[in-house]
Amino acid sequence: MARKASVVIEKDEHGFYTWCPELKGCQSQDASLEEAIANIKEAIELYLDTLPEDGTRLAPQP
Repeated sequence: MARKASVVIEKDEHGFYTWCPELKGCQSQDASLEEAIANIKEAIELYLDTLPEDGTRLAPQP
């Protein structure tokens, strides 16, 4: 099943910073744009793999 997610990419003097606004805390960075995109794709996949079976988010831990 294909899923879509928004990704924001910012460039600064250290490289590229990426994050997914829909998935709190799902972010990555790298020196090259290609690697930054590959990293955020992997981060999104890993994030989604950690969701419960019913797709709901886990409650934050105190």
